[in-house]
Amino acid sequence: MYSKTVMDHFKNPRNVGEIQGADGVGEVGNPICGDMMKITIKVADDRIKDIKFLTFGCGAAIAVSSMVTEMAKGKTLEDAKKISKESVAKALEGLPKNKLHCSNLGADALQMAIKDYENRKNGKVKEQDTTEGYHCYTEEEHCKCPYCDSEMHAGEKTCAMCGRKIEIKLSM
Repeated sequence: MYSKTVMDHFKNPRNVGEIQGADGVGEVGNPICGDMMKITIKVADDRIKDIKFLTFGCGAAIAVSSMVTEMAKGKTLEDAKKISKESVAKALEGLPKNKLHCSNLGADALQMAIKDYENRKNGKVKEQDTTEGYHCYTEEEHCKCPYCDSEMHAGEKTCAMCGRKIEIKLSM
């Protein structure tokens, strides 16, 4: 059973969207199991001035994303770094045991967005995202895209379904 707070953030999520020209971006999740979160932040004077999220997942994942953005908005970066999976779950008045991983994802996405901002500020460029080591079925010459689970032919470098560039590693 979900709390009233979880249901409110699921039915009326706050801060939905994506900040164009964001100062920091954090993306977490597992596209094969379904929960994907992206948090974008705008920072001024070491304070999160704006924050938005895009989430593909269950109601708990949406509620967590909404709550994380509410908790971080207006906070200094140091205070936002203290937002943890426990504090998110507590602010939502609890989550069922099988949904606690959602609070991890929300807190992780926020921390990644802050880290991305700090890296950019220090001149570190984010490397191109590639996925390694997923299973390819060599006997059939087919692989599965790790992002959308579509079939691919062995050796293809871009998924025709989702358009993501990937590094193929065949497994036996």
